[in-house]
Amino acid sequence: MTIRYLHTMVRVLDLEKSMAFYRLLGLEEIRRHVNDKGRFTLVFMAPPGQPDCPIELTYNWDGDTGLPSDSRHFGHLAYEVDDIYATCARLQAASVTINRPPRDGHMAFVRSPDNISIEILQKGPSLAPAEPWASMGNTGHW
Repeated sequence: MTIRYLHTMVRVLDLEKSMAFYRLLGLEEIRRHVNDKGRFTLVFMAPPGQPDCPIELTYNWDGDTGLPSDSRHFGHLAYEVDDIYATCARLQAASVTINRPPRDGHMAFVRSPDNISIEILQKGPSLAPAEPWASMGNTGHW
């Protein structure tokens, strides 16, 4: 028996806002499915050159009133980056909420517009602690 990873799906409330967030992370749209009869759109986004690692953004045209208001029960997505400090600075400059800053040079958590936790991990060894991240404490609040 074999098993192969296909994708991770998250429901989004504002497709364009969510796509902009994932583009900011570095993902690109690799395919889209629009279902007029079912009144939904699926957008698959993945890191460049990694079409086998997509996230599926599911947008229901008529809204998702039956969903809990806090989608943190989902868990999180994780992405590896070349420079965690530069990535977090770029996200912060774009007003992305950083729940856990990269004070250890290794790991951070940011929040998508739909309250999905995104774990950002430093590729390779941790970077040396650097300001302003090192002095942000355990809460992640500025």
